[in-house]
Amino acid sequence: MRFTRSAMAAAALAALSIGTTTALASPASAAPNTTPQKVCGSGYATVNSSPVGSLGTVYLTYNASNGRNCVATIRNNPGTAMEMSAWVYVPDTEMGDADSGQYTSYAGPTYVYGKGHCVDWGGNIGNVYVAVYGSNCGSLKEHRVTYTR
Repeated sequence: MRFTRSAMAAAALAALSIGTTTALASPASAAPNTTPQKVCGSGYATVNSSPVGSLGTVYLTYNASNGRNCVATIRNNPGTAMEMSAWVYVPDTEMGDADSGQYTSYAGPTYVYGKGHCVDWGGNIGNVYVAVYGSNCGSLKEHRVTYTR
């Protein structure tokens, strides 16, 4: 999936600020002991994370064998389906992936090739949104934004 930077930024902003739902998306099943590795698959290790208020956590994972990042947003307490999202974007390559919908436990996985690149990523649970820009860039400082709508 190829995006221009402005198109991906607009898509991420739309998913985060409007809370779009996907009519054909089936809710993720409630899995009380879900981990980023269970969502993303074997070989993915957590390299960064950010709390989504007190509702859960959005995780950035990386698979060194294939150079891909994966993002998953996981609720602390699965339950009734609610608006959730997970997204990841590599500005250098203008590649990204996003998932949003009504989910009971987690949103994602979303994947992008990110080896050797800075990564932007985030997600939401209900009305709490997290976005991390310029992440995992070595000595460069990332920028985190958390807000409610």
